[in-house]
Amino acid sequence: MEHDMPYGELALVSPDGHVVHHLDWRTHEPVPLLKNVMRLTAPNPGFMTGPGTNSYLVGDPATGYLVVDPGPDGPEHLERIWRAAGGDIRMIVCTHSHPDHSPGARPLQALCSGKPPILGLASAATARPHSEFRPDRALRDGEVIVLEGGSWRHSLKVIHTPGHAANHLCLVLLEDGLLFSGDHILNGSTTVVDPPDGDMTAYIDSLDLLAAACRAHGIEFILPAHGYVLGFALQAIAHLKAHRLLREAKVLAAMQARPEGALEDWVELAYDDTPQRMWPVAKRSLLAHVQRIESLGLSR
Repeated sequence: MEHDMPYGELALVSPDGHVVHHLDWRTHEPVPLLKNVMRLTAPNPGFMTGPGTNSYLVGDPATGYLVVDPGPDGPEHLERIWRAAGGDIRMIVCTHSHPDHSPGARPLQALCSGKPPILGLASAATARPHSEFRPDRALRDGEVIVLEGGSWRHSLKVIHTPGHAANHLCLVLLEDGLLFSGDHILNGSTTVVDPPDGDMTAYIDSLDLLAAACRAHGIEFILPAHGYVLGFALQAIAHLKAHRLLREAKVLAAMQARPEGALEDWVELAYDDTPQRMWPVAKRSLLAHVQRIESLGLSR
């Protein structure tokens, strides 16, 4: 059904309704999504990673392959990526520097005979020590990176999307109208916005950038770093923005109800629909909402 998390994935892979695509999470083999896009999920499931971190291979035997998010430094996962690409990896792109996304970049590069460049944005000074990252080359907002070979071409447009992390970026696969969203948009949960590297105003503004990109490039599907493919891309982004603004309204109401309070006092009101065991994580996004509310002067 349209409200089920795997719906978008089935719509992308089996648009005629003839299901040829398994939906259980497999970390031991690549999952073909399109003829030129494969997903490999790292074996790092957990509270913050869901079924695991999705690495994507874009390309074909004629063009070679580009890796989006090599994931953590796990030798077996990285070897699976290398083997799925037939060893022909031309570029490695990290959507951001968090430890379940970028640490595998250098070890994967070392597996490859051609030393493919590691691309992305360097971690900002606000990043936590375990999220330090420096690419071989910094990507520019709006630039297009291209794989070409034979009669095939795969073009990925870079969109700088700070919010979840200051150095977060997303990629649009122009020929196929797909959005690789990293952690900015997830399937099944909302991403954590953790100051100081995370910023709620930047996050919401970046959602608007992605909505504009979806309209400009006819994007219907979003490929997140955690979870299944999302369909109805524009509606998914609009829903996510509305959810964030509704949460912000609850945060503001909590601040007004307990004006002398602190995060511990506000979280039980603003996240009363969230299990209490998740409040320690929720307080990180709560702080981001509080900072946004104060910067906009809404708390006065």
